[in-house]
Amino acid sequence: MKILRHTDSNFGEQLSVLNRTLQPVRKVQSCVHKIIQDVRKRGDLALLHYTKKFSGVELEASQLRVDKQEIASAVATLLPSARRAILAARTNLLKFARRTLRKNWSSRNTQGAMIGERFDPLDRVGIYVPGGTAPLISSAVMTCTLAMAAGVQEIVVVTPSRADGSLSSSLLAALSLCGATEIYRIGGAQAIAALAYGTKTIASVRKVFGPGNPYVVEAKRQVFGWTAVDLLPGPSEVLVIADASAHPDWIAADLLAQSEHGSGSVAILLTDSPQLLNKVHKSFKEQVKLCSRKTQLRDSLKNARLILCKGMGQCIQMANGFSSEHVSIATCNPEEVARQLVAAGAIFLGGISPIAAGDFLAGLSHELPTGGAGKSFSGLTADQFQRRTSILRFDEDSLRRSLPFIDTLCQVEGLDAHAYSTFVRLPRKK
Repeated sequence: MKILRHTDSNFGEQLSVLNRTLQPVRKVQSCVHKIIQDVRKRGDLALLHYTKKFSGVELEASQLRVDKQEIASAVATLLPSARRAILAARTNLLKFARRTLRKNWSSRNTQGAMIGERFDPLDRVGIYVPGGTAPLISSAVMTCTLAMAAGVQEIVVVTPSRADGSLSSSLLAALSLCGATEIYRIGGAQAIAALAYGTKTIASVRKVFGPGNPYVVEAKRQVFGWTAVDLLPGPSEVLVIADASAHPDWIAADLLAQSEHGSGSVAILLTDSPQLLNKVHKSFKEQVKLCSRKTQLRDSLKNARLILCKGMGQCIQMANGFSSEHVSIATCNPEEVARQLVAAGAIFLGGISPIAAGDFLAGLSHELPTGGAGKSFSGLTADQFQRRTSILRFDEDSLRRSLPFIDTLCQVEGLDAHAYSTFVRLPRKK
């Protein structure tokens, strides 16, 4: 963990790296391209090859899909407390999601033509659920539930297995409870390629969702165009904006919570109070001793920063430049600060609002833009599982009223056939 102060001689240079725009890494880009092309060419054989190469897991094609019996067993043996927690989160997600779904509408334009939009659920989607160092049940809930809320009929999940080829029974149960219709024990860029292009075992999908490591994110970027993707969410991030009124133990706990995800995670405090910075640093060092995931913390703490700014204005400016996945505002006037933030994935108002509550239960999806992508992307919402169709209907009267304008624009563009296609529909007046 580094401590930076605005009085440091190289403060500006240190901060320049925090003004981010999401950029692909050339080495990752090249590796992912080769994997994708191989999966397109060899299908299941390539999937099995890369799973063994990168994860050490040796599977047969027939083992890729998790069978119904294994899923049913996972649901049946799920601890009652875990079931209640998953269903509580699902309930909140569904309630939030249904507020964000787009609704069909119709109206009349100035010339009297009927215009409108229709919103239909995508018929088949793919969802990537990270594996790695923890079974991310929350990611299953935060993505599959939104697909279910939108009415998607085929919800296909890919997730990397453990070293012995098995999957967490709690994760399987959560996926089933939240609407997954197919589950495959496959991860990495190869899994994204399979969802996009299809193999003998895994049929292609309309759109790919879900967070992942840099290789997964890059794979989503490269398959975009062949299939749709939601956004490019990578390793977890938290940025806390705090003043002297904040509780240092709460801030340290939030920074630690996101850091325990491991390599690539970023945790930053921005404050205008030197006393608070010192207290947070002290509390953080004490709380680290109590954390069980010390290996993951050892990697992620290289990215942690405690930054003393000149004032709250500089904190806000830096927060907009960094564009964090999560932003916690622990100030005496959090709403005022929040109004000035324009690039955050999710904003948590007041020190009493823990980021973990948003990650697990509150109702908003925790799949949010990372790596600076929040300047252009928003977080995952249920309406991203819908597709929009524009609807238009003329009658003779509304078409006749529209004709002069259509004819004029066709003449300007030199498209006489376009004009004729309108004229020909209208009977000549006697």
